[in-house]
Amino acid sequence: MTDVAADLSRTLTSAVEHAAGGVVAVAGRRRGPSSGVVWADGLVVTAHHTLEWDEGIEVHGPDGAPLPAALVGRDPSTDLALLRVGTSGLHPGRGSEAVPKVGQLALGVSRARGLRATLGVVSAVGGPWRTAAGGLVDQHLETDVRPHAGFSGSLLVDTSGAGLGLNTAGLVRGGGVALPPSTVKRVVEALAAHGQVRRGYLGVSTLPVRFDPEAEAAAAQAGGLLITSVQSGSPAQQGGVLLGDVLLAIDGSPLSTPRDLLARLDEERVGRAAALRVLRAGQASDLQVTVGSRERSAS
Repeated sequence: MTDVAADLSRTLTSAVEHAAGGVVAVAGRRRGPSSGVVWADGLVVTAHHTLEWDEGIEVHGPDGAPLPAALVGRDPSTDLALLRVGTSGLHPGRGSEAVPKVGQLALGVSRARGLRATLGVVSAVGGPWRTAAGGLVDQHLETDVRPHAGFSGSLLVDTSGAGLGLNTAGLVRGGGVALPPSTVKRVVEALAAHGQVRRGYLGVSTLPVRFDPEAEAAAAQAGGLLITSVQSGSPAQQGGVLLGDVLLAIDGSPLSTPRDLLARLDEERVGRAAALRVLRAGQASDLQVTVGSRERSAS
């Protein structure tokens, strides 16, 4: 082995050793454990989709000893769940302060079936993105670290052993992404405070529609969201939204798909007034609605 290869090997081994103390196994499903990351003393973060039940969950630390874990809360939209394990003696790892760069080496460190490390590179770094369920992820971070049994909930680290994010295969079909520390922190704080990440809620069902030339001229846009149902007592009903209205915009942001609306009903809008622009009987008009809250992502 050349000196360069030997140095790299020692660097990677050291990185895994530094990270391993903050990575645990989480037993909460039938087909075997997943991984989890110690966030703070007594708190473990894992992937929501790997927990098939809410009770009887166990966390296994580096020494293999089982620790009963209580589910604090879960957020399906970012695929994160928070567990409390009491005074466990588990200690969190160190987070990286550097911005990940495309091409840098990264290691996936898991403990579902014993300590396991996989090597790859950061293959893409981008800005914020929305998951299919409407969750906000602060940074788009992809790697070619190969998903394996117990991959979800594992820790992505750099070559110093500092955490770059939490790995999950539950958000992108056929591959894994890493949720950056800023996203994990925001979701963990919401779960610790409320047991959920609150989502804005109007109480409507919608379908995207395209306008004919006359309606397009009245709406000043090519399409919108047809209101197909309005729940009784919902914020939308209280704000005057009617069945058959076409929702054009919320707070000035045009809407063309239900996902557009979902993306704008984030936690910060809960309890606040929102300006809705609707097309009704061929005329555009404005309504004021106070956004409600619902546990699961819904419009």
